[in-house]
Amino acid sequence: MSAPGTRASAAEPAPLDAEKLFAARLQAVRARPYLASALFALHPVASRFVPTMAVDPYWRCYVSPAFVAQTPVEELAGVWVHEVSHLLREHHGRGDRAAHALGLTGSGGRLRVNIAADFEINDDIYGDGLAKPSGVVEPEMLDLAPGLLMEDYLHQFRLGQHTERLVWLDCGSGADGLTRRWDLGPNGSRGLSEQERDTVRFRVAEGIRARPGDAPEGWRRWADKAFHPPQPWLQLLGAAVRSVISAAGAADDYTYGRPGRRSTALPGTVLPSLRRRPPHVAVVIDTSGSVSDSELGSALLEVAAISRAVGGRRDLVSVVSCDAAARVAGPVCEAENIPLIGGGGTDLREGFTTALKRHPDVIVALTDGQTPWPSRKPPCRTVVGLFPRAGHVDEDDPDYVPDLPPAWARVVNIGQHGPPPGARTRRPPRGRVSP
Repeated sequence: MSAPGTRASAAEPAPLDAEKLFAARLQAVRARPYLASALFALHPVASRFVPTMAVDPYWRCYVSPAFVAQTPVEELAGVWVHEVSHLLREHHGRGDRAAHALGLTGSGGRLRVNIAADFEINDDIYGDGLAKPSGVVEPEMLDLAPGLLMEDYLHQFRLGQHTERLVWLDCGSGADGLTRRWDLGPNGSRGLSEQERDTVRFRVAEGIRARPGDAPEGWRRWADKAFHPPQPWLQLLGAAVRSVISAAGAADDYTYGRPGRRSTALPGTVLPSLRRRPPHVAVVIDTSGSVSDSELGSALLEVAAISRAVGGRRDLVSVVSCDAAARVAGPVCEAENIPLIGGGGTDLREGFTTALKRHPDVIVALTDGQTPWPSRKPPCRTVVGLFPRAGHVDEDDPDYVPDLPPAWARVVNIGQHGPPPGARTRRPPRGRVSP
């Protein structure tokens, strides 16, 4: 958004030129047809308190009549796209969460959020039919790289002398989550419900995916994410492990610490109850060359969480580090005490064979999936955590496609990106085992 010029005084507010404003919206639709559903979903509200144009989370667009009067239609079209971009990318929720996480309070903190949000969207707006006004807020003005997300930019700059010329900026609560005095709120007229907002985003994403060549890369990434929201893999993996752990371990011993339920039928007699023994968990970690250090770090954190899930007993969790060969790291209770050895090719069949020698109730395999799998179902429950892979990579064997995880395993995709299991990916040659 560009800086506003001289506005009419509050005592003599200029009337809103609705014809000019709607002509600018029509021009924005012609330039960005994939945003048409969102642009027409915005309900304009004239307000003399707004510096330029601003939005709230309920898809109202507050408009300064003076700003409309002094701004050419070509530039107003870009402002329409700018404001609706805040809403489509849900900057109100993201900005509010980021502000609380970083301790950004008051108008200064929210100005920083607004600037970062503008940095994210402005590189996808101008050109190809939309005029770029002077003074538009872009990351280059602070020597920052383009193409990043709002959350990334928030960590890369602070307010100071270099941002003084941006104090006028205010895209409203739809850009940072902080309610403004002009907001009509959730109960005001012409606001969209949550279901209606989701419908608009879905239609826009559908339009972008139908004609991807018409949209910039940033919008294509957004549409892919809107169709395939990231999995909360930490919660999913933890829930999967807790589920199999709670189901494992047969009730095979008696205890008088908890009387049996049939004791009430025999007055004066205390009957023992069956006690469920705690399960033993074997964790097989893929340490091949195709698994990164950060992924191994995530694996260690998961092992520590698994250890806590069984009460912190170091005799109930054992770790097998595996590439083309398997090595038993032994019982553990802290992630810092787990040595991970490997770096060559991958054959998790060796890891499963070694893990089964300890007669576990549950096997948890953490891998990138570039491995052969056991041909037979293990005599215990199995959870597979799949690290993401980065898509098509040059391959000595271009026809190689890794096997899918077996149907008897419960699979959780770890991470937000990467192709589904079975996508073609480079695989290190087998048989190279580092000492």
